[in-house]
Amino acid sequence: MIYLDNSATTKVHDDVLASFIQVNNQYYGNAASIHAMGVESNDLLTRARMQVAQLVYAEPENVIFTSGGTESNNFAFYGVAAASKHKGRHIITTAVEHPCVLEAAKRLQQQGYEVDYLSVNAQGVISLEELRDKIRKDTVLVSIMHVNNEMGAIMPIQQAAAIIHDNSRAVFHVDAIQSFGKLPITLADGPDIITISGHKIHALKGSGVLAMKKHVQIEPFIVGGGQEFGMRSGTVAVPQAVAFAKAARMAVEQMPAHAKTYSAWKQQLFQYFESLGDAVNVISPADGAPHIVSVGVQGLKGEILINALQKEGIIVSTSSACSSRQTKTSHVMEAIKVPQQYKDGVIRISFGANNTEADIQKFKQVFTHVMHQLKGEFVR
Repeated sequence: MIYLDNSATTKVHDDVLASFIQVNNQYYGNAASIHAMGVESNDLLTRARMQVAQLVYAEPENVIFTSGGTESNNFAFYGVAAASKHKGRHIITTAVEHPCVLEAAKRLQQQGYEVDYLSVNAQGVISLEELRDKIRKDTVLVSIMHVNNEMGAIMPIQQAAAIIHDNSRAVFHVDAIQSFGKLPITLADGPDIITISGHKIHALKGSGVLAMKKHVQIEPFIVGGGQEFGMRSGTVAVPQAVAFAKAARMAVEQMPAHAKTYSAWKQQLFQYFESLGDAVNVISPADGAPHIVSVGVQGLKGEILINALQKEGIIVSTSSACSSRQTKTSHVMEAIKVPQQYKDGVIRISFGANNTEADIQKFKQVFTHVMHQLKGEFVR
């Protein structure tokens, strides 16, 4: 089985899993306890937090371990909104965000906040002029993803940060879930908050991080015993935190080599799909993230294509795994105005650390075979 759905989730790296198991087996004391086992667990947690902080250029006390990307993004929205009510009730995000951001924005809208949605061009990128036009003195939060999860567009984070900070007191949140470990992104690039998900970087599902600058005012998302500096109460999952830190270090260390490899594979697939003529429309921008290639196949539904590929041992997904079980067209595909004849046939191929050059060659062979079967016509 060749797995090319790494933007949906990744296989846990063997070394990361080993760290998780070791901590579970040997250091299972509650990190909040004052006995020796608790102190050992807390030391591991502190070390993991410092390691993550160094990777994202944050202070350790401003790195909060969470259950993943959805919680981290919700935390950013509700926490900043609650802490900033005295400053205003205006929020800006984009039309192509992940549902966990769009649904959080929608709920705040129902609570009386005003939300503006930035449009994107055919390459999935926002207009900085539109951002400049919509930013206001009472804007309290701007949320712009770094890399789009469905088609890999890269947003101009540094330029956006300059506009936001020059024209408002708004907190700038960046969903870095699809970019961390694939492209450079830290708090030094302009965001006030970045969010990361463990299972996108070969760590465990149920692990994530919200990292923020010291000046950010944010209300606790989960209250109780006061863990995580009072920002997220509940017994801390130390094994997940340690495993996350290890995976994050490995992802950043290996990023240059992986980016070079993924870019080469992406170029190969672009050339291959373009050789198929009008049968396939390449959706991902050439200058997008190196690990995501989305295409639309004319006259076929994405679900049918996915099932056919799976029968041949190839695993890919529709444009977004989070919405792949829904029948409606993706909001991202609508926003970038994918031609009607390709909308229903969008699939996403995404690379990870376990893929090889042979996987890419095999994918091309199988895809050609499947196109012959499904379309009943010669494909070059």
